[in-house]
Amino acid sequence: MKEHQSKLIELSYENQIISLGDFTLKSGRKSPYFFNSGLFKSGSVLKAVAYSYAQTIIDHPELEFDIILGPAYKGIPLAAVTLVKLAELAPEKFGSLEYAYNRKEKKDHGEGGNTVGGSLKGKRVLILDDVMTAGTAIRESLGIIKAEGGTLAGVLLILDRQERMVEFEHSMIAQVRKEYGVPVLSIITFADIITYFTGKLPAEDIKKMEDYRNKYSPKPIAE
Repeated sequence: MKEHQSKLIELSYENQIISLGDFTLKSGRKSPYFFNSGLFKSGSVLKAVAYSYAQTIIDHPELEFDIILGPAYKGIPLAAVTLVKLAELAPEKFGSLEYAYNRKEKKDHGEGGNTVGGSLKGKRVLILDDVMTAGTAIRESLGIIKAEGGTLAGVLLILDRQERMVEFEHSMIAQVRKEYGVPVLSIITFADIITYFTGKLPAEDIKKMEDYRNKYSPKPIAE
């Protein structure tokens, strides 16, 4: 792991964004950990998140895009702080980069429209979000991009859960990669979380996470 990845995991644990215990997910699965990006609320944590997003983008030049889309609501502040950090780290390349976010309800007065910020029309759009589980949010974002005349360039997540979907043996990330033919990257993975905590937390907690990973590990998607 790179330093910014381990730092993000450390801060996430200290601020209860990553919690260990016994949790029941929406899918009904019993999970030994829970990730809540809604708790990215302090300046120090948002600073670390912004740096990790920006550094991941810089480290992956194959992510060719013209604008960032931060899906409402959680994606809005994440996209905004990332844009600022990109302009700081690589001003020549990203100083003029714009971002946009969607409205939950279409506005029919003033400037109107489904999005706020930069125009998506004719642009290659990078979706910036926290996690991808069932794919509901990503499909909503894709609908917005299409309606606004843009094209999907890729998806950048904070966490790859590295687990299969309820109805398939592969992950939602693999599904999006195959279906849309675009890069889907993440700052950290569930494997990174296990690696970071090994030797720092009781062996029993590590075993629970390893057992969960083994039970729900995704299989390669069929061609």
